[in-house]
Amino acid sequence: MTKLRLAATTIILFAVQGFAQDSSPGWVTAWGASQQGLGEAKITNATVRMIARVTIPGDSIRIRLDNTFGTAPVTFGSVRVGPRIQGSAVAAGMNKPVTFDGKNSVMIPAGGSVRSDAVALHVDAQQDLAVSLFVSGANVGPSQHGNAVVTSYLTANDAGDQTSSEDGKAFTGKTTAMFWLKSIDVRSASPATAIVAFGDSITDGTCTTLDAHDRWEDVVAQRLGLTSSVSRSIVNEGIGGNTVTGAHVVPKANSPPGLERLERDVLSHSGVSHVVLFMGTNDIRREVGADELTTGMREISTRLKAKGLKVIGATIIPRHNLAPAPDNTGWNDAKTKIRNQVNEWIRTKAGFDGVLDFDKIVRSPTNPDLIHPPYNCGDGIHPSPIGYFQMGKSVDLGLFLRRKDKN
Repeated sequence: MTKLRLAATTIILFAVQGFAQDSSPGWVTAWGASQQGLGEAKITNATVRMIARVTIPGDSIRIRLDNTFGTAPVTFGSVRVGPRIQGSAVAAGMNKPVTFDGKNSVMIPAGGSVRSDAVALHVDAQQDLAVSLFVSGANVGPSQHGNAVVTSYLTANDAGDQTSSEDGKAFTGKTTAMFWLKSIDVRSASPATAIVAFGDSITDGTCTTLDAHDRWEDVVAQRLGLTSSVSRSIVNEGIGGNTVTGAHVVPKANSPPGLERLERDVLSHSGVSHVVLFMGTNDIRREVGADELTTGMREISTRLKAKGLKVIGATIIPRHNLAPAPDNTGWNDAKTKIRNQVNEWIRTKAGFDGVLDFDKIVRSPTNPDLIHPPYNCGDGIHPSPIGYFQMGKSVDLGLFLRRKDKN
């Protein structure tokens, strides 16, 4: 093999197996999900139909598939995408084939990632797309995001390639996990950028309503969609239980910490201009002190700013005391003190490009160390749907838009 061919092969392998920042002009990530583990489902000669809602319009799209936690290569014999009508049904005549380097099938190695070719398909903001993947192998475990708070669909095993199904009747199974689908990019005729919500379960959507899209960042996306002169997508990269650091957390977290997944879940996306950093509660719960937590946040911010991105910090909301239990160190007054110390640092010393003070939005007016009862979903940790709504409503859109475009 010549040196030229060897270099080309190396570049191709890096593009498939790594998470390099995308530099293709005109593309903006309009939807995303953080893979967090290997699913328990075993898929054999079957088709999955993943439902995802894009947050800005475009005239072409492309999808990204990740096999981050796969222990073996996965082959998709056929992939299609189309506008979802209802349930698992897609619009007649609009369920389009997706190719990868001109081919209808694609193999992704364990730990790998691949972007598709462009698909000529007009999409509107807040439109649901159905991405259908035919898994031709046997007993394939999906690399997945486990809590998408959206219903997706799958056929029975040995149902074969059902990617072209329009009525969706072959999709007899349901899941709220997101299998393999990492992101959807759009190409817009007008200028647009992406805002990545980089967080834990309060970004992921714990205690929100299935299929209602009522997380705080969903509210922000809807508000941004009302602006006329700019487009800003919202990309949800939240993982339940996620931490900033993985160094000294007790017990160990069940997902890669923010410091480790920054390249995969933020910097590899297209057209990113802003990142909302909304983490920390799980570090404190897992016995991480204020100095170590703020050091980790500062490192994330520094790495993002080095890429020219704006970083918006979000304060940590109250968490009610909870007695320790197996695999859960609980919460107490000492941890609340750390939370308040970190929040003061976020507000006054962190050097963020802006602050979302969610702590002040959801805390009780009679006890600032507790969640206001109507905004508490019942576990003393997560907001209720109305709490999430108030958080999203409170966000100053001027942090992301020119002041004259502020809504």
